[in-house]
Amino acid sequence: MSPSPVLVLGCGLIGTSLALALTEAGVEVHLDDILESNVELAVARGAGTADPVDAPAVVVVAVPPTEVAACVALALETWPDATVTDVASVKATLQNKIAALPGNERYVGSHPMAGSERSGPMAAYARLFEGRPWAVTSRAGADAASIARVVEIAELVGAVPLEMDAEAHDRAVAVVSHVPHVLAVLTAARLHGAPQDHLALSGPGLRDVTRIAGSDIALWQEILGANATEVRAVLEQVRGDLDRVIDSIGTDTDRLGDVLQSGQDGTKLIPGKHGEEVAALATVFVSVPDEPGELSRLMAHTGESGVNIEDIRIDHELGRRVGQVEIAVVAAQAARLVEALTARGWSAYS
Repeated sequence: MSPSPVLVLGCGLIGTSLALALTEAGVEVHLDDILESNVELAVARGAGTADPVDAPAVVVVAVPPTEVAACVALALETWPDATVTDVASVKATLQNKIAALPGNERYVGSHPMAGSERSGPMAAYARLFEGRPWAVTSRAGADAASIARVVEIAELVGAVPLEMDAEAHDRAVAVVSHVPHVLAVLTAARLHGAPQDHLALSGPGLRDVTRIAGSDIALWQEILGANATEVRAVLEQVRGDLDRVIDSIGTDTDRLGDVLQSGQDGTKLIPGKHGEEVAALATVFVSVPDEPGELSRLMAHTGESGVNIEDIRIDHELGRRVGQVEIAVVAAQAARLVEALTARGWSAYS
């Protein structure tokens, strides 16, 4: 069974990234967007063609959240033989709206857990979905062939399809995506009015926590509004923890320790790569001159050591043309990597 041709409605970050990935996989992709300029940019990047298509096998709705239901309804009516899916990040309310429509059995909700703080077709990337979860939220009565087509699309672009019901999906994304975004925003907001010499102390930890706070505001207003009940429930739990921290700082070390321990334990619950159990990692810190070719030389020497890189992060040292590369490796191999890099002239420690 082939998903060709695919019609992507909406050429923003997700729609164009999906079109790029499907085109690379050999799928015939057609593009449409209310903004002609978005289509032109996506076509120029090789994401597909702007030519109309009479009988798409799959229609992917990748429009802003408030427009998804109407767009899905139009797609079901316009292409009576097509599977219709969407990439919206909130599913239950949407699915309930579509359940009453003619042809609703051909609708299969989906949500790729991938994105960027950037937006638009120029931010699109064909590898955006590789290794990322892709929720498939079919309901009872959905056409089996349509479900299979959506799963196949996720697999074609390198994602990992996970089938679940819409309500469970919305509870899940509140915890793993929506509330973390709110907390990143609140942390970044505390920087307003801080003296410049205070901000000069910023390190990679602050950048990690606040990076997603730069995402599209209008989009996130729609997402949080659509999943308000689930997000509010998690935020109330966060408020309880915050109250415990405020009450225990400087007065109750044990109570404060319980909150900190709960957070540390929570980090161990995040699945590791390939869904494997999270391995104990250690970080090797390496000073790297901020010059062309130095990072690639470091990567080559790391490869020669025989130690696998689990993660990597780059930070720049204040006032110096030197970067600090943090290489995460399995803890038992950290000393081996430090020794190998030091022998090759790098300033490295763990």
